[in-house]
Amino acid sequence: MVSERYPHLFSPMKIGSTTVPNRIVSTAHVAALAENGKPGSRYVAYNVEKAKGGCGLIITFGSASVHPTSPNADWGGVELYDDSVIPYLQRMADAIHQYGSKIFSQITHRGRRGTMDVGLPPLMAPSPIPERAHRGTPHEMDKEEIQMVVQAYGEAALRVKRGGFDGIEILVGYSHLPAQFLSPFSNRRIDEYGGSLENRMRFILEVIQSVREAVGEEFVVGARVTADEKIEGGLGQEMEKEITKRLAATGKIDYLNVVGASGEYPLSQSEVVPSMFYQSGTWVDYAAAIKKEVDIPVIAVGRILDPLQAEWILAQGQADLVAMTRALIADPHMPNKAKEGRFDDIRPCTGNNQGCVGRVYYGMNVTCIHNPVAGREQELAEIKPATKKKKVVVAGGGPAGLETARVAAERGHQVILFEKRPTLGGQITSYSRAPGREDFGAITLWLEGQVKKLGVEIRLGVEATPELILEQKPDTVVVATGSEPKLPELPGADSAPIVSDEDVLTQKIDWGNKVLIIDEDAHHKGPAIAEMLADQGRNVEIISSLFTVGEDIDGMIKPVIYQRLFSKGVTLSPNTMVKEVQEEQVILANVYSGEERVIEGVTAIIYAGLRKASDELYKALKGEVSELYIVGDAMAPRKIPDAILEGTRVARKI
Repeated sequence: MVSERYPHLFSPMKIGSTTVPNRIVSTAHVAALAENGKPGSRYVAYNVEKAKGGCGLIITFGSASVHPTSPNADWGGVELYDDSVIPYLQRMADAIHQYGSKIFSQITHRGRRGTMDVGLPPLMAPSPIPERAHRGTPHEMDKEEIQMVVQAYGEAALRVKRGGFDGIEILVGYSHLPAQFLSPFSNRRIDEYGGSLENRMRFILEVIQSVREAVGEEFVVGARVTADEKIEGGLGQEMEKEITKRLAATGKIDYLNVVGASGEYPLSQSEVVPSMFYQSGTWVDYAAAIKKEVDIPVIAVGRILDPLQAEWILAQGQADLVAMTRALIADPHMPNKAKEGRFDDIRPCTGNNQGCVGRVYYGMNVTCIHNPVAGREQELAEIKPATKKKKVVVAGGGPAGLETARVAAERGHQVILFEKRPTLGGQITSYSRAPGREDFGAITLWLEGQVKKLGVEIRLGVEATPELILEQKPDTVVVATGSEPKLPELPGADSAPIVSDEDVLTQKIDWGNKVLIIDEDAHHKGPAIAEMLADQGRNVEIISSLFTVGEDIDGMIKPVIYQRLFSKGVTLSPNTMVKEVQEEQVILANVYSGEERVIEGVTAIIYAGLRKASDELYKALKGEVSELYIVGDAMAPRKIPDAILEGTRVARKI
């Protein structure tokens, strides 16, 4: 029975000749799960989990390529330009259909939006203008090459149809080849494919015609469009609206999937997949504007985080369907949980992008910062009941300890969790106090809610000593005691206090007007602290011995962080180290040239860097309990996903 709270969200929707069971959509995104260009068992399992969870429409294979001049295999993408892919598509479609969901495939050619490397074909584009985000100068396509690619779209679409899919989606926007023809920013041609809007639309109209001729009138064909490129000299909202109206007017497109921004620059690329720094429902207003102009279904996209928000969008008539892609990565069972009224059980998307799109831009497969199952469905999707119920003691209430306790309790074990701090969450709780990072706290809130619901006995403000643990007579002990800051030994450090990033986040102290942050963490901590202090009106400089400040922050969120830091007056000084501290004077040196400079009047030196594993409890308990594990930072200081993954794996062994 559909919950009365979601009368629109869980109503069926007709798209062309196909009816989807509800309005929740997982849009196409690069998952990097394919093998040699083919979507094998890992990719099937990844999508099946969403079908099991009640997603109405799964649009899969982000950037699936239609032609060898846009290869995908090297980074785990799908290639649709050979009939050998059809059996793989059939297995995917059959697996999805048994749960009642519908499945479409995105098809595209990336054009100049790609990587140049030895052995790969040259990039192709309407004009020989490099994209700023990838920088490779493309080959200008001649008319024969244009027709070759147009034909390839139709052939790829037919393979998808023969593979048993319910439809295809042509990627028209996001700076892929059709968008490169459409935009005057990237199309400087003077033939019939350039100049006027009519000419610039010629390529995509020929692609649509090629696809329709290949698949017929009854197969669903949609288009993912950009509502506003948001770059100077590109396509603005009014022109994009006109383009979508003309596409819909062909009568050959069954729906529009509306996203914003472009992939032209690193910052605009970040806007396409809006992170925690962007408002929820980022591109919904753009979808609503286009919906007023067309009479085919419109999908709204952009940080639609939970079913209540999705229902509101539909109830307001802003869209016909809602894309909840990252929300479904965080919790593929979100639709069914919403239908069953289990709102508190839905694992929330934090918008951090670190585990999903951020990993993909590093050449790794998709996962989630706090859903360790994502991308590992074959290993972790099923939690099996324990064959023997045990008494389990978990020492530490950070992400590793909480996940261990959650899964162990779900399997039927009796779990006691000790946490020496007055609150759960470990470093997450501290870090979520920084501006723009508040959504990190949702990780702790969800885990805490789950362990309480599962009956885990939580003892806050109690340090787990060896004696206390042994008093419990446990069958199993899991040490998740985290890590502690390890301050650097700098010449002259005794003359001025050096504090950790954690000190700044947890203590209400006046750090003075001029703050120096040493960023050796190379991730989010240094920039987060800098932004917090800058918001307090302080003069802040971050130095790092690495090539950039926040060196390891992924390329999809780093531009936004830099935008925030620079706009707040924070100075970023990479390739820089502290040579000596002299009270309120700090001598810095370039890592490579050795050239020195002096900063006067420094009121606080903050170290965001190395940490030391708190493993003393583990060492003390070795040989004292029959089953002993160590997880997370207590094993070795790393990131949130590492801690949660280790916690879930250990809990499944017990």
